[in-house]
Amino acid sequence: MSAEVWIDGAFVPAAEASVPLLSHALHYGTAVFEGIRVYDTPAGPAVFRHREHLDRLARSAALYAMDVPYSPEQLRAATHELVRRSGLRACYVRPLVFRAEGTMTVSPLAARVAVAIAVWEWGSYLGEDGKRDGVRAKVSSWRRLGGDAVLPAAKASGHYLNAVLAKLETERAGYDEGILLDQRGMVSEGTGENVFLVRDGTLVTPAISASILDGITRSSVIEIARDLGVAVVERDVPRQELYLADELFVTGTAAELTPVREIDDRPVGDGRPGALTRRLQRALEDALHGRSERYRAWNDVVGERSPSSTSAAGPVR
Repeated sequence: MSAEVWIDGAFVPAAEASVPLLSHALHYGTAVFEGIRVYDTPAGPAVFRHREHLDRLARSAALYAMDVPYSPEQLRAATHELVRRSGLRACYVRPLVFRAEGTMTVSPLAARVAVAIAVWEWGSYLGEDGKRDGVRAKVSSWRRLGGDAVLPAAKASGHYLNAVLAKLETERAGYDEGILLDQRGMVSEGTGENVFLVRDGTLVTPAISASILDGITRSSVIEIARDLGVAVVERDVPRQELYLADELFVTGTAAELTPVREIDDRPVGDGRPGALTRRLQRALEDALHGRSERYRAWNDVVGERSPSSTSAAGPVR
Protein backbone atom coordinates (compact mmCIF):
# COMPACT_ATOMS: atom_id res chain seq x y z
CA MET A 1 0.00 0.00 0.00
CA SER A 2 1.29 3.48 -0.78
CA ALA A 3 1.87 5.88 2.10
CA GLU A 4 -0.99 8.13 0.97
CA VAL A 5 -4.48 7.81 -0.46
CA TRP A 6 -6.73 10.37 -2.09
CA ILE A 7 -10.16 10.81 -0.55
CA ASP A 8 -12.74 13.50 -1.26
CA GLY A 9 -10.24 15.85 -2.84
CA ALA A 10 -7.35 15.54 -0.38
CA PHE A 11 -4.21 13.44 -0.08
CA VAL A 12 -4.02 11.91 3.38
CA PRO A 13 -1.79 9.30 5.05
CA ALA A 14 -3.17 5.85 4.31
CA ALA A 15 -3.02 4.93 8.00
CA GLU A 16 -5.29 7.86 8.84
CA ALA A 17 -7.86 7.41 6.07
CA SER A 18 -11.28 6.47 7.40
CA VAL A 19 -14.95 6.38 6.49
CA PRO A 20 -17.96 6.74 8.79
CA LEU A 21 -19.13 3.52 10.44
CA LEU A 22 -22.66 4.21 9.24
CA SER A 23 -21.66 4.55 5.60
CA HIS A 24 -24.48 3.25 3.45
CA ALA A 25 -22.04 1.30 1.27
CA LEU A 26 -20.67 -0.62 4.24
CA HIS A 27 -24.14 -1.88 5.14
CA TYR A 28 -25.80 -2.23 1.74
CA GLY A 29 -23.02 -2.49 -0.85
CA THR A 30 -23.83 0.79 -2.59
CA ALA A 31 -20.44 1.42 -4.15
CA VAL A 32 -18.84 1.12 -7.56
CA PHE A 33 -15.17 0.82 -8.35
CA GLU A 34 -12.51 0.18 -10.96
CA GLY A 35 -9.39 -1.93 -11.10
CA ILE A 36 -6.69 -0.13 -13.08
CA ARG A 37 -3.00 -0.87 -13.61
CA VAL A 38 0.04 1.33 -13.99
CA TYR A 39 2.93 -0.21 -15.92
CA ASP A 40 6.57 0.81 -16.14
CA THR A 41 6.91 1.74 -19.81
CA PRO A 42 9.78 3.25 -21.84
CA ALA A 43 8.05 6.63 -21.37
CA GLY A 44 7.76 6.14 -17.61
CA PRO A 45 4.88 4.92 -15.44
CA ALA A 46 1.69 4.84 -17.52
CA VAL A 47 -1.92 4.06 -16.67
CA PHE A 48 -3.39 1.47 -19.04
CA ARG A 49 -6.58 2.63 -20.77
CA HIS A 50 -7.20 5.20 -18.07
CA ARG A 51 -9.97 7.09 -19.85
CA GLU A 52 -11.94 3.90 -20.56
CA HIS A 53 -11.76 2.89 -16.91
CA LEU A 54 -12.88 6.32 -15.69
CA ASP A 55 -15.73 6.38 -18.20
CA ARG A 56 -16.91 2.97 -16.99
CA LEU A 57 -16.68 4.15 -13.38
CA ALA A 58 -18.98 7.06 -14.25
CA ARG A 59 -21.43 4.73 -16.03
CA SER A 60 -21.46 2.31 -13.09
CA ALA A 61 -22.19 5.17 -10.70
CA ALA A 62 -24.99 6.49 -12.91
CA LEU A 63 -26.60 3.05 -13.10
CA TYR A 64 -26.88 3.07 -9.31
CA ALA A 65 -28.06 6.69 -9.10
CA MET A 66 -24.81 8.20 -7.83
CA ASP A 67 -23.70 11.61 -9.08
CA VAL A 68 -19.90 11.58 -8.93
CA PRO A 69 -18.77 14.95 -7.54
CA TYR A 70 -15.55 14.92 -9.58
CA SER A 71 -15.05 14.93 -13.33
CA PRO A 72 -13.10 12.15 -15.06
CA GLU A 73 -10.31 14.65 -15.72
CA GLN A 74 -10.11 15.56 -12.02
CA LEU A 75 -9.93 11.87 -11.10
CA ARG A 76 -7.26 11.34 -13.77
CA ALA A 77 -5.17 14.21 -12.36
CA ALA A 78 -5.61 12.93 -8.80
CA THR A 79 -4.53 9.43 -9.86
CA HIS A 80 -1.43 10.75 -11.62
CA GLU A 81 -0.43 12.74 -8.57
CA LEU A 82 -1.07 9.82 -6.23
CA VAL A 83 1.11 7.55 -8.37
CA ARG A 84 3.86 10.18 -8.39
CA ARG A 85 3.67 10.55 -4.62
CA SER A 86 3.81 6.77 -4.17
CA GLY A 87 7.12 6.50 -5.99
CA LEU A 88 5.90 3.28 -7.62
CA ARG A 89 6.85 2.55 -11.21
CA ALA A 90 4.14 -0.09 -11.51
CA CYS A 91 1.06 -0.49 -9.33
CA TYR A 92 -2.64 -1.29 -9.09
CA VAL A 93 -5.10 1.62 -8.81
CA ARG A 94 -8.47 1.36 -7.07
CA PRO A 95 -10.88 4.30 -7.47
CA LEU A 96 -14.02 3.84 -5.37
CA VAL A 97 -17.28 5.79 -5.46
CA PHE A 98 -19.49 5.02 -2.50
CA ARG A 99 -22.47 6.16 -0.50
CA ALA A 100 -21.22 7.45 2.84
CA GLU A 101 -23.23 8.78 5.79
CA GLY A 102 -26.67 10.36 5.56
CA THR A 103 -29.24 7.60 5.94
CA MET A 104 -29.57 4.05 7.16
CA THR A 105 -32.69 3.25 5.18
CA VAL A 106 -32.28 1.00 2.16
CA SER A 107 -32.99 3.97 -0.12
CA PRO A 108 -29.55 5.53 -0.71
CA LEU A 109 -30.50 8.93 -2.04
CA ALA A 110 -29.96 10.84 1.21
CA ALA A 111 -26.45 9.40 1.66
CA ARG A 112 -23.49 11.51 0.61
CA VAL A 113 -21.47 10.30 -2.38
CA ALA A 114 -17.78 10.00 -1.51
CA VAL A 115 -14.81 9.19 -3.74
CA ALA A 116 -11.45 7.64 -2.86
CA ILE A 117 -8.40 6.38 -4.74
CA ALA A 118 -5.71 4.02 -3.44
CA VAL A 119 -2.66 2.48 -5.12
CA TRP A 120 -0.53 -0.51 -4.20
CA GLU A 121 1.89 -3.03 -5.63
CA TRP A 122 0.10 -6.16 -6.84
CA GLY A 123 1.33 -9.04 -8.96
CA SER A 124 -0.76 -11.10 -11.34
CA TYR A 125 -4.09 -12.01 -9.73
CA LEU A 126 -3.81 -15.70 -10.59
CA GLY A 127 -0.05 -15.81 -10.08
CA GLU A 128 2.95 -15.63 -12.37
CA ASP A 129 2.97 -19.44 -12.54
CA GLY A 130 -0.62 -19.29 -13.74
CA LYS A 131 0.24 -16.80 -16.48
CA ARG A 132 3.09 -19.02 -17.62
CA ASP A 133 1.64 -22.52 -17.27
CA GLY A 134 -2.10 -21.97 -17.06
CA VAL A 135 -4.53 -22.48 -14.17
CA ARG A 136 -7.03 -25.15 -13.15
CA ALA A 137 -10.63 -23.94 -13.24
CA LYS A 138 -13.99 -25.32 -12.20
CA VAL A 139 -17.50 -24.39 -13.23
CA SER A 140 -19.11 -23.07 -10.06
CA SER A 141 -22.50 -24.20 -8.80
CA TRP A 142 -23.28 -20.54 -8.16
CA ARG A 143 -24.91 -18.72 -11.09
CA ARG A 144 -23.92 -15.24 -12.20
CA LEU A 145 -26.37 -12.57 -11.05
CA GLY A 146 -28.73 -11.68 -13.87
CA GLY A 147 -30.08 -8.43 -15.20
CA ASP A 148 -33.44 -9.12 -13.58
CA ALA A 149 -31.79 -8.90 -10.15
CA VAL A 150 -28.98 -6.35 -10.50
CA LEU A 151 -27.26 -4.32 -13.23
CA PRO A 152 -24.39 -6.54 -14.45
CA ALA A 153 -22.97 -3.74 -16.61
CA ALA A 154 -21.99 -1.88 -13.43
CA LYS A 155 -18.81 -2.81 -11.58
CA ALA A 156 -20.59 -2.58 -8.23
CA SER A 157 -19.24 -3.70 -4.87
CA GLY A 158 -22.43 -5.50 -3.85
CA HIS A 159 -22.29 -7.72 -6.94
CA TYR A 160 -19.06 -9.27 -5.73
CA LEU A 161 -20.72 -11.31 -3.00
CA ASN A 162 -21.72 -13.51 -5.93
CA ALA A 163 -18.06 -13.82 -6.96
CA VAL A 164 -16.96 -14.41 -3.36
CA LEU A 165 -19.24 -17.46 -3.08
CA ALA A 166 -17.89 -18.90 -6.33
CA LYS A 167 -14.28 -18.19 -5.38
CA LEU A 168 -14.64 -19.82 -1.97
CA GLU A 169 -16.28 -22.88 -3.49
CA THR A 170 -13.65 -23.43 -6.14
CA GLU A 171 -10.62 -22.70 -3.94
CA ARG A 172 -11.90 -25.04 -1.23
CA ALA A 173 -12.26 -27.72 -3.91
CA GLY A 174 -8.60 -27.25 -4.87
CA TYR A 175 -8.94 -25.19 -8.06
CA ASP A 176 -7.39 -21.84 -8.95
CA GLU A 177 -10.49 -20.17 -10.34
CA GLY A 178 -14.21 -20.56 -10.83
CA ILE A 179 -16.31 -19.92 -13.92
CA LEU A 180 -19.92 -18.91 -13.46
CA LEU A 181 -22.81 -19.71 -15.76
CA ASP A 182 -25.60 -17.21 -16.30
CA GLN A 183 -29.22 -17.82 -15.30
CA ARG A 184 -29.80 -19.70 -18.58
CA GLY A 185 -26.87 -22.05 -18.05
CA MET A 186 -24.60 -20.30 -20.56
CA VAL A 187 -20.99 -19.44 -19.74
CA SER A 188 -20.79 -15.96 -18.22
CA GLU A 189 -17.45 -15.06 -16.62
CA GLY A 190 -14.89 -15.93 -13.97
CA THR A 191 -14.96 -14.52 -10.45
CA GLY A 192 -12.95 -11.54 -11.66
CA GLU A 193 -12.27 -12.14 -15.34
CA ASN A 194 -13.84 -12.53 -18.76
CA VAL A 195 -13.64 -15.89 -20.52
CA PHE A 196 -12.31 -16.68 -24.01
CA LEU A 197 -12.01 -19.96 -25.87
CA VAL A 198 -10.48 -20.97 -29.18
CA ARG A 199 -12.17 -23.41 -31.54
CA ASP A 200 -10.79 -24.18 -35.01
CA GLY A 201 -8.79 -20.95 -35.03
CA THR A 202 -11.73 -18.71 -34.07
CA LEU A 203 -11.69 -16.74 -30.83
CA VAL A 204 -15.03 -16.99 -29.02
CA THR A 205 -16.18 -15.06 -25.95
CA PRO A 206 -19.55 -14.75 -24.20
CA ALA A 207 -21.64 -11.80 -25.34
CA ILE A 208 -22.91 -8.97 -23.15
CA SER A 209 -26.25 -10.82 -23.01
CA ALA A 210 -24.59 -13.43 -20.73
CA SER A 211 -24.62 -10.95 -17.80
CA ILE A 212 -20.89 -10.26 -18.15
CA LEU A 213 -19.03 -7.15 -17.14
CA ASP A 214 -17.71 -5.65 -20.37
CA GLY A 215 -14.05 -5.79 -19.42
CA ILE A 216 -11.47 -3.26 -20.55
CA THR A 217 -8.89 -6.02 -21.02
CA ARG A 218 -11.56 -8.05 -22.83
CA SER A 219 -12.09 -5.26 -25.36
CA SER A 220 -8.31 -4.84 -25.71
CA VAL A 221 -7.82 -8.53 -26.52
CA ILE A 222 -10.69 -8.48 -29.03
CA GLU A 223 -9.14 -5.48 -30.81
CA ILE A 224 -5.66 -7.02 -30.79
CA ALA A 225 -6.99 -10.32 -32.13
CA ARG A 226 -8.84 -8.65 -34.99
CA ASP A 227 -5.76 -6.59 -35.82
CA LEU A 228 -3.83 -9.87 -36.05
CA GLY A 229 -6.40 -11.22 -38.50
CA VAL A 230 -8.04 -13.59 -36.01
CA ALA A 231 -11.79 -14.12 -36.36
CA VAL A 232 -13.60 -13.08 -33.16
CA VAL A 233 -17.16 -14.08 -32.30
CA GLU A 234 -19.19 -12.81 -29.33
CA ARG A 235 -22.05 -15.22 -28.67
CA ASP A 236 -23.68 -17.60 -26.22
CA VAL A 237 -21.28 -20.31 -25.06
CA PRO A 238 -22.86 -23.49 -23.62
CA ARG A 239 -20.98 -25.19 -20.79
CA GLN A 240 -20.07 -28.22 -22.88
CA GLU A 241 -18.15 -26.00 -25.29
CA LEU A 242 -15.58 -25.36 -22.56
CA TYR A 243 -14.75 -29.09 -22.76
CA LEU A 244 -14.46 -28.96 -26.56
CA ALA A 245 -12.21 -25.89 -26.67
CA ASP A 246 -8.78 -26.14 -28.27
CA GLU A 247 -7.61 -23.33 -25.98
CA LEU A 248 -9.11 -21.46 -23.05
CA PHE A 249 -8.04 -18.32 -21.20
CA VAL A 250 -9.36 -15.54 -18.99
CA THR A 251 -8.67 -11.81 -19.05
CA GLY A 252 -8.93 -8.97 -16.58
CA THR A 253 -6.99 -6.00 -15.28
CA ALA A 254 -5.81 -8.00 -12.28
CA ALA A 255 -5.38 -11.34 -14.09
CA GLU A 256 -4.13 -9.78 -17.37
CA LEU A 257 -4.26 -12.75 -19.80
CA THR A 258 -4.04 -16.07 -17.98
CA PRO A 259 -4.36 -19.42 -19.78
CA VAL A 260 -6.63 -22.15 -18.42
CA ARG A 261 -5.00 -25.55 -18.77
CA GLU A 262 -7.76 -27.60 -17.17
CA ILE A 263 -11.51 -27.21 -16.70
CA ASP A 264 -13.56 -29.50 -14.45
CA ASP A 265 -10.65 -31.99 -14.32
CA ARG A 266 -10.52 -32.15 -18.11
CA PRO A 267 -7.35 -30.94 -19.88
CA VAL A 268 -7.84 -28.09 -22.33
CA GLY A 269 -6.22 -29.17 -25.60
CA ASP A 270 -2.98 -30.90 -24.68
CA GLY A 271 -3.04 -29.40 -21.19
CA ARG A 272 -0.67 -26.55 -22.05
CA PRO A 273 -1.33 -22.95 -23.16
CA GLY A 274 -2.06 -22.95 -26.89
CA ALA A 275 -0.35 -21.11 -29.72
CA LEU A 276 -3.03 -18.43 -30.20
CA THR A 277 -3.26 -17.87 -26.45
CA ARG A 278 0.50 -17.28 -26.33
CA ARG A 279 0.38 -14.99 -29.36
CA LEU A 280 -2.36 -12.85 -27.85
CA GLN A 281 -0.66 -12.87 -24.46
CA ARG A 282 2.59 -11.55 -25.95
CA ALA A 283 0.78 -8.86 -27.94
CA LEU A 284 -1.20 -7.77 -24.88
CA GLU A 285 1.95 -7.66 -22.74
CA ASP A 286 3.60 -5.43 -25.34
CA ALA A 287 0.60 -3.10 -25.23
CA LEU A 288 0.45 -3.04 -21.43
CA HIS A 289 4.14 -2.21 -21.09
CA GLY A 290 4.19 0.45 -23.80
CA ARG A 291 6.28 -1.59 -26.23
CA SER A 292 3.70 -1.52 -29.01
CA GLU A 293 3.55 1.57 -31.20
CA ARG A 294 0.16 0.51 -32.52
CA TYR A 295 -1.46 0.72 -29.08
CA ARG A 296 0.60 3.56 -27.65
CA ALA A 297 -2.56 5.65 -27.15
CA TRP A 298 -3.69 3.13 -24.51
CA ASN A 299 -0.83 4.21 -22.22
CA ASP A 300 -1.63 7.34 -20.20
CA VAL A 301 1.85 8.44 -19.13
CA VAL A 302 1.92 9.85 -15.59
CA GLY A 303 4.86 12.18 -16.28
CA GLU A 304 6.40 14.74 -14.01
CA ARG A 305 4.31 16.98 -11.82
CA SER A 306 3.78 20.34 -13.50
CA PRO A 307 4.59 23.52 -11.52
CA SER A 308 0.94 24.59 -11.76
CA SER A 309 -0.51 21.32 -10.49
CA THR A 310 -2.23 21.30 -7.13
CA SER A 311 -2.07 18.70 -4.41
CA ALA A 312 -5.76 17.92 -4.63
CA ALA A 313 -8.63 18.24 -7.03
CA GLY A 314 -11.76 20.02 -5.90
CA PRO A 315 -15.24 18.66 -6.54
CA VAL A 316 -17.41 19.56 -9.49
CA ARG A 317 -19.65 22.49 -8.61
